[in-house]
Amino acid sequence: MGLPYENSSSGNNAITEIQKMLRGFGCTKFGTGEDFETGELFVQFEHRGRQVFLKASARGYAAAWLKEHPFGPRTKGSKAEHQARALKIGGIAVYSILRDWVKGQVTAIEIGMLSFEAAFLSHIMLPSGVSVIEHIEAQRLLPSPSEGASNA
Repeated sequence: MGLPYENSSSGNNAITEIQKMLRGFGCTKFGTGEDFETGELFVQFEHRGRQVFLKASARGYAAAWLKEHPFGPRTKGSKAEHQARALKIGGIAVYSILRDWVKGQVTAIEIGMLSFEAAFLSHIMLPSGVSVIEHIEAQRLLPSPSEGASNA
C-alpha cells in the first residue's frame, strides 16, 4: 500500500496554493520557512489581526515513510541515502498535507461549519509569542490522555 502523500511532487506548488487560498480568504500576511535543525516546516499567516503559526515535521513524516519502506538488502543505495530520500519525501509531503488541511479548514469556515477561531484555535499565537496549544500544554489545562480514557 503506500503512505499517503509519499508521491507528492512539489512542495513549492503546495506553498503557492496555500498562499493563494489564504489571500482569497482575506489573510493579509503570509510566510513560510524551514527549521533545518528540527526538520520542521512552517506556514504563518494573519487573518483579521489573528496570527496563526502552523508547523509540520518532515522528520516525522520521514520516520513514518521508513516504517513503510524499511531499508533492506534489496534497497538501492546506502542506508544513509535511503534515510536522506525519506527526509526529502517528507519535506515535500508535509507541505501537501498542510495545503489540504488548510483547504479543509477554510472550506469549513466558509460554509459556516466552523468559526475561524474554532478551525485554527490551537495554532493562534498569543501576545506572549506561544500558540494557544503550547500555552494549554504548559499550564496542563487538559487531562492527560490516560486520564481522559478512564472517564470514557
